[in-house]
This record gives sequence, structure tokens and C-alpha cells, in this order.
Amino acid sequence: MTSIDTGGKPPQNNPQSPALSTEPRWKRQPFANHWRSHAEDFDACKIGMWLFLTTEVLLFAGIFVAYAVFRMWYPEAFANGSHHLDVHWGALNTVILLISSFTVAASIRNAQLNQQGLLKINLSITLFCALLFMIIKFTFEYAPKWAEGKRPGVWFSYPFAADPNEHIWWSLYYSATGIHALHVLIGAAVLFVILLKSFKGWYGPKHYTGIEVAGLYWHLVDVIWIFLFPLLYLIH
Repeated sequence: MTSIDTGGKPPQNNPQSPALSTEPRWKRQPFANHWRSHAEDFDACKIGMWLFLTTEVLLFAGIFVAYAVFRMWYPEAFANGSHHLDVHWGALNTVILLISSFTVAASIRNAQLNQQGLLKINLSITLFCALLFMIIKFTFEYAPKWAEGKRPGVWFSYPFAADPNEHIWWSLYYSATGIHALHVLIGAAVLFVILLKSFKGWYGPKHYTGIEVAGLYWHLVDVIWIFLFPLLYLIH
């Protein structure tokens, strides 16, 4: 019988092998050919995600710098604009994101312990929290303000504005919270795909890379909002 040269690496399991078809997908998931083990594959994915998250931090850092500059130039406009925000909705969304951050971390632990039922439950709760966050943001915050004329830049038409520079405040408010909301949608989409894969047995003690890196992204979304909430809602 002719032997197969594996280049010094242990032979990988074929996910389509009939002998292994009854095993869950996480047991049959091979690592990439350019790595020597699952551990190297996992570490490389985490490093890649951390590098990506640094670019996200730079993106929001630009927003925070703009906030600091414009608030220094127009403190009254920022105080007056912030007065129109409902701190209760902002606080509720903060609690919602904190809960979702806990459940996504719990889902990673569930995958590590092969708790498939709890894995699906915690991912579902995380997605529900993301949906609730978006509903509150657009229904109870964006829509009423937009209807009253509290809009960014040239679209600002609020007749009772107490400061001529208040449109700058609303421009920064919509930019910061809008970009953050976009990140919530992206993170929710990724977690939804992971939830679908979890029903097919993709994740378990030996393979949970997807949940791990998605959890890192979701934690960044949570941390950014923790900074945005006091900066926007608690000025007054």
C-alpha cells in the first residue's frame, strides 16, 4: 500500500468520511492546511480579530476626538442638545447591551463545555437583545427627534433651538450613534449565522473559533456604547 506524505503533520479528518458522519461537526472540523494544529489555527484567528478591532477603535477614536473639539467650541449647543435626549431610553439600551455581552460570553463557555442547548439559548438571547436595542433606538429615539426637526447639519429645522450651533450637536449625535447602530446590525448578522450553524453541530469543545471571534466583536460594540452613553446623554 502506498503511504501518503502529510508533510510532518498528522492526517486530518475528512468531514465527508462515511465512518465519521455520525459524529458532530465540531469533532470533524479540520484545521487549515497551513497550520500544524487546531490550536495554531485558533490563535491566528484571534490575533486577526484583535488586529481588526484596533482599526475599529481608531474609527471611533476619530468620533471621540471630534466630540471633544466641538464640545469645547460649542458647550452651550451640546448642553442644549443633550437636554432633548431621554436618559431613560439610553440607560435601558445600556442594560440591554450589558446583558447581551454576558450571554454571548456564556455561549462561548457553553461551546467549550459542549452544552449545545444552552449555547443556542444564549445566542438567541443575544440576538433578541440586539433587536430590542435597534427597536428602541429607531422607534423611541431617532423617529421622534427627526419628526420634530432635530436633524443633522443642513436638515436641522427645530424651531425652538436655544443655540444657533445646535445642528452641530445633532450631526455628531447621529454620526456616533448611527455608526454604532450599524456595528450592532453587523454583529447581530454574524451571530445569527453562528446560531444557524450551531443547530448543525458546528461548535463544541474542539471547535468554537467562530463564536470566540464574534464574541470579541460584540464586546467592542458594548464597550463603545458604554462610552457613548455618558458622553451624549449625561451632559446636563
